Amino acid sequence: MDERQLLLRLIAGPVSGDALAREDGQTRAAVWKRIEALREAGVPIEARAGRGYALATPMDLLDAEAIRAGMPAALHGALATLDTAWSIDSTNTELLRRPAPPRGADVLLAERQTGGRGRRGREWASPLAAHLYLSLSRQFGGGLARLGGLSLVAGVAATEALRQAGFDVRLKWPNDLVVPASDGSLRKLGGILVEGGGEHAGPVRAVIGMGINVRMPAAIAAGIDQPWCDLAGLSDTPPDRNRIAATVLTTLLPALDEFDADGLAPFRARYAALDALAQRPVTLHTTAGELRGIAQGLADDGALRVRLDDGEERSFHSGEVSVRSGASA
Repeated sequence: MDERQLLLRLIAGPVSGDALAREDGQTRAAVWKRIEALREAGVPIEARAGRGYALATPMDLLDAEAIRAGMPAALHGALATLDTAWSIDSTNTELLRRPAPPRGADVLLAERQTGGRGRRGREWASPLAAHLYLSLSRQFGGGLARLGGLSLVAGVAATEALRQAGFDVRLKWPNDLVVPASDGSLRKLGGILVEGGGEHAGPVRAVIGMGINVRMPAAIAAGIDQPWCDLAGLSDTPPDRNRIAATVLTTLLPALDEFDADGLAPFRARYAALDALAQRPVTLHTTAGELRGIAQGLADDGALRVRLDDGEERSFHSGEVSVRSGASA
């Protein structure tokens, strides 16, 4: 019984240590060590008197066939591959190791990432079987300059998908999925990281990585130093990660086709409808110091337009600046 089989056994219902030991031909001490390893990976397991080990919250495991079945049949041809992994350093890194598919997209999801990362190399908390860690590899025409707006397009698609699923999600430039709180602050739900390369005027390949908080374990939440939320906390019913993945891919795949054909322009109005920063005070952290102003939406190339406190309007690109909502953020 490997880690996955043990977790599936717990998903099926409470089970005693004695029963697990008999089923696996191990001692109770060996079973306890394996339970502890799952706990350290972020799985909330309780030991209940008279019942044995039980999950503290409902869980599900990723299933590539269930994800594919949850998508319209017309989109199946847009998938070169759709795979799930149990534990991996990073879904983005793994797809970057592989050649890009000549047609369609390779999609990889994982139950756990041991080296997940966000923008500017920040670590991304990746507890086991808790969130959605999804990467997509695809070729694009138009050269490297075309890819500047790709994270915005992926963000629009993911946000629209989550809103269709009933969640009040917005986009915080350049790549955060956020949910407004009652006090006006923005709680981070997820993020997007685009990596890749190619020719300046020829074909390029990009890997789009997406992390979405679905069910944050309390032990992991205690170490997060920014406002956050998860889908479980936004819904009265336990979210189904396979259904969420299918919904996101159903919106994302056509959006990438449209971006490949027409660039960022068709998405600017869609972005504006989801913009969490529009007309809000922002603080810009640059290499030269802090600037403050009011966000004014996207420029044609995907840069953030800001009317600074001195009245000047400037545009900032994602590689130049870090943005916080609020004049004194």
